[in-house]
Amino acid sequence: MKKVGVAILGLGVVGGGTYKILKEHRELYQKSHKIDIVVEAVLERNRDKAVALGIEAEKIAANIQEICSNPDVDIVVEVMGGVEPAKTFVLDCLRAGKSVVTSNKELFCKYNHELEVAAKKNHCGLFYEASCVGGVPVIRALLDNLQGNKILSMMGIINGTTNYILTKMASEGAAYEDVLKEAQKLGYAEANPSSDVEGYDATYKLSILSSLAFHTKIPYTKIYREGITGISVKDIEYGKKFGYVLKLLAIGKNGDNGIEVRVHPSFIKNSHPLASVNDSYNAVYITGDCVEDVMLYGRGAGALPTGSAIVGDIIYCATHTNYQYSTFKNTEDAAPTTKFIENFESAYYIRLNATDRPGVLAKITSIFAKCRISVAQMSQEREPENEDTVPLIFITHITHENNVNKAVKLINEGEDVAKVAAVIRVVS
Repeated sequence: MKKVGVAILGLGVVGGGTYKILKEHRELYQKSHKIDIVVEAVLERNRDKAVALGIEAEKIAANIQEICSNPDVDIVVEVMGGVEPAKTFVLDCLRAGKSVVTSNKELFCKYNHELEVAAKKNHCGLFYEASCVGGVPVIRALLDNLQGNKILSMMGIINGTTNYILTKMASEGAAYEDVLKEAQKLGYAEANPSSDVEGYDATYKLSILSSLAFHTKIPYTKIYREGITGISVKDIEYGKKFGYVLKLLAIGKNGDNGIEVRVHPSFIKNSHPLASVNDSYNAVYITGDCVEDVMLYGRGAGALPTGSAIVGDIIYCATHTNYQYSTFKNTEDAAPTTKFIENFESAYYIRLNATDRPGVLAKITSIFAKCRISVAQMSQEREPENEDTVPLIFITHITHENNVNKAVKLINEGEDVAKVAAVIRVVS
């Protein structure tokens, strides 16, 4: 039976979950895959944490050099997070001939071109299923099962923290600030939640996934990003009246005119499969030219779901010798021939606080017409606490982003006619 030695860098939530799976399922993998996976070393500053998990003292490495020089270690699992020292450690391991499995989306998104060079040069595997969407096997699907397709588009809920917050706001009518505090207490959100709520986490993941799907490098800097910090319960409630659910969506499209990649809050019809993905669950909705629509759904984070993805990569690495690398030229920047669409098309939800007097609606619709915006639906609400202005809500037909930006500017520059309170894109 083939023996496979594993080292784990970091024993936090995911590292601890990975160790638990490997320990408890060791006999299962011996029977099912004919491999004996043994954790030969860990790198963890808190030795007490490692000992509490049942790891022998002699397997707790003092530094990364001990891992790299250990002849019993075949595969290194990096679950430290952040860029440094994770990047240095991963490169050291690859240069030492160790294959690497990582869950680190920021590191992989920003520096996978460097990591892949080291992996190729030293004939190592580089695996990253756990970097995106937790335990949902979307990367393996893109690498293997969906390769017969030209992927036309992907749309996903790929950040559990923001999905939990928006679900709570919608179901309980709670304010963003209150739900965020609750999410932090439950461990769904970090003390500094900006990576999640400002959309950076989803942007890193979309960069990885869209590069795979569209077979060209999509740097995260090319992705339009907008977080959820400006979302109000009021807009979520108004959206419900039109049959919409609000989600932070990561969207990638590969069309004849170029590639479109964006992360932002979006209203989506309550009949769409993604609309029912709630709490910390994640899902990716993929459209291929042959397979048509496929949705992958599951836990987007957590010790065991993410550990499941890591262990899956360990087993794949241990049972395959012909390692896969990028199907495109993997450089830091996008290829010069890759065209990105910035002035993308969408429908829009626009809420204005308008002065309650004759002629205001006509002025607003005149501005819309000037900016080539056609109105599909319109609603006038009443707010008893404010008698001077009324909320006007418009759902537009599909138009261009620049058209809406121009209309917002013109409306806000008008004299006491109306002010734009919210603009949210609508997925048609």
